[in-house]
Amino acid sequence: MEIAKTENNFYAEISDLLKQSRNRAYKAVNTLMVRTYWQIGKRIVEQELQGKSKANYGDYLITNLSRHLTDTFGKGFSEANLWNMRQFYQTFPDFNQFSTHCVENLSWTNIRQIMRLDNKAERDYYIKEASEQNWSSRLLERNIKSGYYRRLLSSQQPVETETDKQNPADFIKDPYVTEFLNVPKNLTGKESLLEGALISNLKQFLLELGKGFSLVDRQMRISTETSHFYIDLVFYNYLLKCFVIIDLKTRKLSHADIGQMDMYVRMFDALKRGEDDNPTLGIILCTEKDETVVKYSILKENKQLFASKYKTVLPTEEELAEMITIQQQKQQPLKLDNPIKPEQSS
Repeated sequence: MEIAKTENNFYAEISDLLKQSRNRAYKAVNTLMVRTYWQIGKRIVEQELQGKSKANYGDYLITNLSRHLTDTFGKGFSEANLWNMRQFYQTFPDFNQFSTHCVENLSWTNIRQIMRLDNKAERDYYIKEASEQNWSSRLLERNIKSGYYRRLLSSQQPVETETDKQNPADFIKDPYVTEFLNVPKNLTGKESLLEGALISNLKQFLLELGKGFSLVDRQMRISTETSHFYIDLVFYNYLLKCFVIIDLKTRKLSHADIGQMDMYVRMFDALKRGEDDNPTLGIILCTEKDETVVKYSILKENKQLFASKYKTVLPTEEELAEMITIQQQKQQPLKLDNPIKPEQSS
């Protein structure tokens, strides 16, 4: 029995060595390939400039180059891919902005998606996040389509001091997009269904919440001398070093919801918060927000309370733009060409 266990451990160790070696080899090959594609793009642009007096010289050049490379090296050098290499160089003329760490964790597919974004700050954000968080191409595509960066930016509060490293408001998005839940559009009165769907799709929900979140409990009971209360979802954010409690509403936000969350946050701070924890944050997830209620309630001034809408279907570009515009109008003016303040990684 002991020998079999020892052999299994031995097999697992060898397997891990091979996996690590293959992973390092893949990253090295990927880094070299990406750099080569950038260099090819650079040479195409330089060659185009030499023939700039010729009409449609760029089209002619890439068509013939594609035929030559395909005949010589096989697949991977279609005209479309060569145009991508050309755009890669034009979008990122300084290859040094891709650190070795960034390049080895960014696939060519990811780079092609990012370089099509018009806003430089948005491109920089996705390069950093996709690299550090090892986002798959599918996840990156989903975050770009759902306006992940723009939703986060539109919800941010202006930074007042240089020492304000972690502003809680910078971690809250509005709206949240939860198309992965596969729930009916109308969830009125079905909070338990929404909660169950979020737990069943916890990995995707954590990614949508953002950095640093981990689930602590669902339907957590908080008891006083006279009553018991149940909080829908409780998370801990290790970057903010605080608990984040979420109350789910399948209807429009009301003043009663805000009062209830204010009580929950105060109770949680008094009964659950540790000595080293920062003040608890409360997020009310609702289908719609009454701006009058928001404006004249404690949400306006309380830095621990937030109300965000959630969308159970992926919004169109027009819908997303409208939602972000409305959200930005509530904040003090923000410059969209400024990058998001970096968050420290653990």
